[in-house]
Amino acid sequence: MIKTSQQLALMRESGRLLAQVFGMLDGFVAAGRSTLELDSAVETFIRQELKARPASLGQYDYPFSINTSINEVVCHGMPSAKQILKDGDIVNIDITLEKGGFIADSSKMYMIGNVTPKARRLVEMTFEAMWAGIRQVKPGARLGDIGHAIEHHAQANGYSVVREYCGHGIGRDMHEEPQILHFGHPGTGLELREGMVFTIEPMLNQGSAKVRSLKDGWTVVTRDNSLSAQWEHTVAVTADGFEVLTLQPPA
Repeated sequence: MIKTSQQLALMRESGRLLAQVFGMLDGFVAAGRSTLELDSAVETFIRQELKARPASLGQYDYPFSINTSINEVVCHGMPSAKQILKDGDIVNIDITLEKGGFIADSSKMYMIGNVTPKARRLVEMTFEAMWAGIRQVKPGARLGDIGHAIEHHAQANGYSVVREYCGHGIGRDMHEEPQILHFGHPGTGLELREGMVFTIEPMLNQGSAKVRSLKDGWTVVTRDNSLSAQWEHTVAVTADGFEVLTLQPPA
């Protein structure tokens, strides 16, 4: 659970490379592209340009390098040649990358063309909720502090928090302990210690928090077909706070 300084350096490099993948996607995601094109572009970039490994490919028998979750899809959307991005869509792209034996995990929302004000607000408030959780991270804080900050921000802005899926410890394995819930009570849960590394990845819905899984065994959608959004970063607990390992450099 606790990473050494050497292990953290390797995770920092994986996170730096993963941020470059999103930098590539910033100029590639557009209306008219299929989500399978996005998947292919990401796999090629990770393997050929970054000399790294797309860690999701083959994990739990998942056949793609990314998840593409559009509009009412909450998480684990599967790329498809038939799934074409169109004007007004919001899409979460979730990517994991392994380099030097350690994995980084991040996801980002993309707004395609003319997105409605309601959809844009959902995306922005979910981003803010993630950061509300990240800002709680420091030695001595509790996991409940993270979850409470996220839930409070979401509910204060009229959104519900999906409870079935959570953040997680990460390192040599994609999913390690502890689980990082996106709801909770301040001062409760595991105490954070320097060297812990985990993801914070809230999923907020415009309507009900209830979700359902599709027959493909992967895709999760809102039960009421309302829009959903998610952002994710890999975060390390430092001596005096936090370090976001997957942060893109300023444009």
